[in-house]
Amino acid sequence: MSGSVTSIFLVMRHFNTLPNWVMNIPSVSAAKPQPEAIASEVWKLVSQPREARKPILEQLAQEKNTDGFRARYLLAADYIVLKQESQALESLADLEKDYELLAPQILNQRALAYTLLGNQQQAQKTWQELIKNHRQHPLVVKGLFELGKADGKYWDQAIADFPAHPLTKEIIKARLAKNPDQLDLLLVLATYHPDGNDADLIRDQLVQKYAARLQPEQWETIALGYWQAAKFGKAANAYAKAPASAETIYRYARGKQLDSRPPEAISGYLRLISEFPDAPETGLGLRRLAGLTSAQLALDYLNQVISKFPKEAPQALYAKARILDAQNDSAGATKVRQTLLTEYKNSEAAAELRWDNAQRLAKLGDLQGAWQNAQPITVDNPDSPLAAEAAFWVGKWAKQLGKEAEAKVAWQHTLSRYPESYYGWRSAVLLGWDVGDFTTLRQKDPIVVTNPENPVPPAGSELVQELYRLGEYQAAWAVWRVELPEKHKMTVAEQFTDGLLRQGVGDYLIGIDQIWSLSQREGEERQQWQELRKQRVYWESLFPFPFRQEVLQWSKQQDLNPLLVMSLIRQESRFETDIVSSAGALGLMQVMPETAAWIAGNANFGKYDLKNYQDNIKLGTWYLSHNHKQYDNNTMLAIASYNAGAGNVADWIQRFGLRDPDLFIEDIPFPETYGYVKSVLENHWNYLRLYNPEVAKKLADQTQNSTIGKK
Repeated sequence: MSGSVTSIFLVMRHFNTLPNWVMNIPSVSAAKPQPEAIASEVWKLVSQPREARKPILEQLAQEKNTDGFRARYLLAADYIVLKQESQALESLADLEKDYELLAPQILNQRALAYTLLGNQQQAQKTWQELIKNHRQHPLVVKGLFELGKADGKYWDQAIADFPAHPLTKEIIKARLAKNPDQLDLLLVLATYHPDGNDADLIRDQLVQKYAARLQPEQWETIALGYWQAAKFGKAANAYAKAPASAETIYRYARGKQLDSRPPEAISGYLRLISEFPDAPETGLGLRRLAGLTSAQLALDYLNQVISKFPKEAPQALYAKARILDAQNDSAGATKVRQTLLTEYKNSEAAAELRWDNAQRLAKLGDLQGAWQNAQPITVDNPDSPLAAEAAFWVGKWAKQLGKEAEAKVAWQHTLSRYPESYYGWRSAVLLGWDVGDFTTLRQKDPIVVTNPENPVPPAGSELVQELYRLGEYQAAWAVWRVELPEKHKMTVAEQFTDGLLRQGVGDYLIGIDQIWSLSQREGEERQQWQELRKQRVYWESLFPFPFRQEVLQWSKQQDLNPLLVMSLIRQESRFETDIVSSAGALGLMQVMPETAAWIAGNANFGKYDLKNYQDNIKLGTWYLSHNHKQYDNNTMLAIASYNAGAGNVADWIQRFGLRDPDLFIEDIPFPETYGYVKSVLENHWNYLRLYNPEVAKKLADQTQNSTIGKK
């Protein structure tokens, strides 16, 4: 991207005053911006500290073009934050006439500046101008919100015209606080704001107080909210009163099953089979039902799946084979497995069967047999979640069998084909890359290069894109919420945009999940996801960099690799500062209160607040450093102890030994800790491969060479 040399050096000069951890360079974005956006100097400054970018913005603001108008707007926003309201008003003067796209937001900022100056008369006059000239614009809600504090008709308008706007939610909550008995307002919250912190309480209130007044469609809305919040028992009860469809009946039955109510689940699945015998959900329902019944009935249900529902047939065959094994029908089970491996060799069930066989044989010491079972997964099931693991162990077993060349080829394939995976990192290590191993990760202090520009969201209006790129995340999110239709299934581009915008307003938990869950799309949408994941911005949005200065500060204080700390935070809390676990752990690094008290006493930290993210990082990094010291800087053991405790780790070391750390991880008996250790290390690898120029280039060269080799 083009840009003046002067502005670039001003930005870099500022960052050179900091430790050499985070620098910024341009990179690829997810959507194709307009030519003017590509040339924008302002985009490069959005992520920079206000004082550092001020002289550049002041220079750009002299220009009478779109970039100059952007610079004036951003300067005004900075002045407001810095309590320099008069300068903000000067920068905003008549700007809406030139920068028409942001005219409503400019009026909002002007009104805010007047408010901070104590000039309520001018502030109200400005908001009235906003409402008069932009009545149907999503950004008018700020004016309606402020004026509605004195005149309720403005709040009425916000609720009627902009129910999905975040400020409308605040309006409704204020009204409910005065009079909680308002069904219509509760329904607006349940419909348009289903994933807030208090969303389950709203749904509970509707169910407990207004059940007799709810319509079937409203029950479905409530059920969907519970389902997405993983409250499956409550979801099932609500789906029971929703309009009957294959999806709602299936979710009723599945919800009851997950809520440990087998009789009701069986009844639901039988109803699904009776009323919607040919629906896709019925094939899955039959498979679920088979797991709740006797062996003979289960075989009958599975045979129906195999004969009628080809999508579900592979898993049905695998389940049938296991039942026949339990009945000591080895010949029948073998025949069924052979059918699975021949007729459905590309299915996930076939990959699972092969991998189960490989692991079983490896434990028996038959490494040749394990290798022979795992190798086809890399060919027939390359997109399986098991493929990276299988490819890596094909290499490990080949090496143990003395096949050095085959091992190297397997690890090169794993690294090239699955570069984002934990096993991609392990392959890089075994290929001799200097990317940190279990015992050296702590000491690494990699240079990290990030993109100073916000990417262009691939969906949303021009206004949403402009606001987001300017760093006006709350406004962008508000407009986006209003633009999305009610009960709308988002496209791949829309869901990715939703994830980006959520992260902008600090909702990393749902934002990251929105982007990750695109991998579950099917058919043509899966192809769209495959194209999206080729772009750097997709991965950067899965591995973002919030709290970077605090992480850098306390990582340096504790002699920790800052990327490792970032990786642990991502796994522990998804960057949610106020998150509380079921066990009572708090904050970004999920520190238990009793552990925090012990840390503070040993480290002489004095007063602290685990809900304060800076204190949380301070305490968490000390504890992570302490764990490393306990295990001679073995990061694998340190993070295992962070999750499961030192006592359990000591037991595992005694039971499994540390001769082969790869095997040690696979032997961890706690599913949560097994996944936790691999996830933290995988996170670190992804941060490194995305943001370290040396590793990124080496990986790109490896992938290119692998592609050329296939030709």
